[in-house]
Amino acid sequence: MSWLFARFYDRIVGPAEQASLGPWRRELLAGLSGTVVEIGSGTGVNVELYPSSVEHVTFTEPDVGMRRQLEARLGRAHAEGRFGPAAADVRTDAAADLSLPDGSVDNVVATLVLCTVPDPEAALREAWRVLRPGGRLVFLEHVAADHRPDRLRWQQRVDPVWRHVAGGCRLTRPTQTTIEAAGFDLEHVARESARNMSPLLRTTIRGTAVRGTAVRAA
Repeated sequence: MSWLFARFYDRIVGPAEQASLGPWRRELLAGLSGTVVEIGSGTGVNVELYPSSVEHVTFTEPDVGMRRQLEARLGRAHAEGRFGPAAADVRTDAAADLSLPDGSVDNVVATLVLCTVPDPEAALREAWRVLRPGGRLVFLEHVAADHRPDRLRWQQRVDPVWRHVAGGCRLTRPTQTTIEAAGFDLEHVARESARNMSPLLRTTIRGTAVRGTAVRAA
């Protein structure tokens, strides 16, 4: 299912990207500078959104189908002058096992990936590890609809099947709580309903969090 999901991913999420996700991504990434590692880069939706104030982006994507599309998109953006940062590289790293030294990057970007990684707690601890003290986590994720009990019940019913047909995506993750437990201090969080998405995926959070002084969960 992985290759099939990768092939049709952009087409499936396209309406939501145009209506809400795309503008949110652009807003989140516009103020970044220095070095960035993006975990679970997927097909490279963020490639053209990084500003020239970013010096280097390390894109990570372990899924071969997604990574091929990411590399193709990055190549086109370079060739056509639509990639702002000075440099970039693509790695096969899993989010929970990054091939980067401790405290080596200024920003970690996670957009629509913490719903999918097998162990979000481990992925966020790894993000904490590679960030310099005071570095930022930038995130955009769909989450459990805990403010809508009726919708949450449907998420819980559908989740066991959904994860098998949607690349491991989980519908009921409490991502904000997980971010804080991993040692991040929330700087800004917006909770909003994404337009042109299934009700099961509509509840989203986005924002920034600063690397705290110690990991709070192990």
